[in-house]
Formats: sequence, C-alpha cells, structure tokens
Amino acid sequence: MKINFKKIIIILLCILTVILAVFFIRKTKNEKSNYEEIEPEQEILEKQERQTIVSLYFINKNTRSLEPEARLIDVKDLVENPYGELINLLLGESKNDNLESAIPSGTILLGAEMSGNTLVINFSEEFINNHKGGKEEEEKTIESLVNTLTELTEVNEIKILINGEENREFKDKEVNFQNVFLRND
Repeated sequence: MKINFKKIIIILLCILTVILAVFFIRKTKNEKSNYEEIEPEQEILEKQERQTIVSLYFINKNTRSLEPEARLIDVKDLVENPYGELINLLLGESKNDNLESAIPSGTILLGAEMSGNTLVINFSEEFINNHKGGKEEEEKTIESLVNTLTELTEVNEIKILINGEENREFKDKEVNFQNVFLRND
C-alpha cells in the first residue's frame, strides 16, 4: 500500500481550516455578547429638541446694573416673530426676583420690523410717560433693548418710535430717539 502524501496533506489542511473556522466563529460570538446596549436615562422629548436659549437683559434691583438672564424658549416662537417675542419677554417679569424689567410698566409694543440692518421698534406713549427718568435709568432701558435684540445676528442697531413718530425723547429730555442705538460692549 502506497501512501499518498499529497492526499494526507490536503485532508489535514481541510481539518485545520474547519477547526480554525469554528474557533473564529465562537470568538466572534463571544465578543458580540460582551457588548451591552446602553439606554438613555431620560428620553429627549420633542419639545426639548425645539428649544433654544436666549439672553434677556434686566436691571438688578440692588446694584442697578444691567444683567443677562438666560431663558429657554421654543424655537417656533422665534421663527414666527423673533423681535416681538424678545421684546414681549423684556416687557414681562424676570424669572429672577433680584431683576426687574428696564422697560416702563404699561408699555405696549405696537410693532417691530427690520429696515436694512436696523430694527425699528414702535412703542406706545407709556414708554416715555411711565419712565422713572434720569439719564442713567433711561440709558439702561435703551441698553436692555439693544443688548437683547442684537443677540440676533441680523440686528446691528435699533431705532425707537413712539406711536409711529420719530425724534421723540424721554420726559426729562436726557435721551432722545433721533439716532439709532448701537451695542456698547
């Protein structure tokens, strides 16, 4: 009986290939089973996905300095009417008890629209009639509006109208609205 070494080598290679294949299949299954699926602790709600943070500037009751307040609002509100939304938030109360609105109470926003890179804001007469007065307080009111609204990229400056009229001023004539107001950083 003649031994055919070629056949024996081919058979041994086939057996070795099968053994290696079984080894790699088992190893791959073990590696996959070591992975653990991680579930988020809290699901992100659809409403949370649509919110953004804006900065509103209010006056500190104690120091009388202007301070930003971060507010989480629905993006949909900003898309529909960004200027009116931010101004109406400034007309309201701060979430912080130490801060107060710089805009006089009773003021009504009559309109706000872009003209080039200038936001033209039209307020009711209460904006000037109900103001405390004094140059510093008046400047804080303007600065509150400018700092809040120039957070929007398209707004570089603001112009204030009272009942649709230009060139008005506060009662004590310290600050008038003849020119546009820029952010002073």
